[in-house]
Amino acid sequence: MPKIRIDARLNAQQNAARYFDEAKKFKAKAEGARKAIVDTESKLAKTPELVEIVRPKIRVKEVREKKWFEKFHFFTTSGGFLVVAGKDAKSNELLVARHMEAGDLFMHADITGAPATIVKNGQTAGETDMKEAAQFSACYSSAWKNGLHAVDVYAVTPEQVSKKSHGEYVGKGGFMIYGERRWFRNAQLKLVLFMEETGVMAAPFLSGHAGALITPGRKSKKNVADILAKRLAVPADSLMPLIPGDADLKQE
Repeated sequence: MPKIRIDARLNAQQNAARYFDEAKKFKAKAEGARKAIVDTESKLAKTPELVEIVRPKIRVKEVREKKWFEKFHFFTTSGGFLVVAGKDAKSNELLVARHMEAGDLFMHADITGAPATIVKNGQTAGETDMKEAAQFSACYSSAWKNGLHAVDVYAVTPEQVSKKSHGEYVGKGGFMIYGERRWFRNAQLKLVLFMEETGVMAAPFLSGHAGALITPGRKSKKNVADILAKRLAVPADSLMPLIPGDADLKQE
């Protein structure tokens, strides 16, 4: 039998009242504890659902497979013809050896230090498309770095292009051209930089793209890249390969 402590200073009624008050306190604490246990069990039961709700959604960025021509300079004419130009002697060789096919056209600025340029299916291209391609080829030639604002460009068929010569030395990235050439005189060096879904692009002014127009000029290539990076909201490093050399920004 449990022992009950009685306060000798209190009478029987007062002792009973004291124990009654203490019993109520213990009962309240017990009920509070039981409620806490029930609440905790309820929350634990709902935890998987809560986790599902608050779990952050991770967006997996789709990796786009690059197309073969993206390792070169390239653009698409207003008529839908793909134009691809080499970036250096090595890529000139690669472009012609692996990607020039029957039905294409080969273009080259009439100056030492110019990219081999291919217009895919270019033999069916109209005059407008050809002028756009000629301007593109001119922009990435040494004419830009030499401060020229126009240069002649010619076009020939693949059969007229050869690495073989009759006693002449053909350096890396260079080609022998045989037969009649189709000329595009005074192709102006005007290039437009603009944004597409795949990133920043460069195209000849004649193609009609809206964007930042540049021409050969006095601002350093890096300075121009920094200015356009802010305007187009892209890293300057992504613009550097597209800018042929020192340039001026134009408003047209």
